[in-house]
Amino acid sequence: MVAIAFYSITGQTKKFVVKTGLKAHEITDDFPQHEMKEKYVLITPSYQDFMMDSLVDFLNYKDNKKNLIGLIGCGNRNFNDLFAQTAKKLSVTLKVPILYLLEFSGTSTDVKNVRNIMEKLSGGKDTQKVEKPKELRGKISFLSDYR
Repeated sequence: MVAIAFYSITGQTKKFVVKTGLKAHEITDDFPQHEMKEKYVLITPSYQDFMMDSLVDFLNYKDNKKNLIGLIGCGNRNFNDLFAQTAKKLSVTLKVPILYLLEFSGTSTDVKNVRNIMEKLSGGKDTQKVEKPKELRGKISFLSDYR
C-alpha cells in the first residue's frame, strides 16, 4: 500500500485530500516530524520557499525523503510558471516524479484521476509508468526549465 502525506496552508490542499476519501497524514506546523515508514506520495500546495519550513522539516525527518515516490502539486494556474512551483522544485531537487497537477482544491475529475493513480501505485505499478501531466511531458532536468 502506498501512503499519502500532505501539507496545507490555506486549506485548499486539505479540501482536495478530503474529497478523495483516501487516508492521508497531514503535515502540521506544530509537529512536522512524522515518520513515513512506507512508500508515499506527497501532495503539496504552491507557496514561496520561506512558507514551507514545516514541509522541509518533514522531508528531512528520518527516511521521509527516501520513502517519497511521487508528488502531486496544487496551485493556481493564473500564476503561470509559478503554478505548482513547490512540487516542481521538489521534483528537481529530490529527483522524484510529479504524478499529477491540480488547481485549487481540485475538480471531480482530479479526484478520480488521483484515486486512479494511487490505486495503480498501490497495485505495484511503477511511478514512471503513470501518465504525467501535460505540462511535464518531455524531459525536464533543471529548475530553470520551469521559468
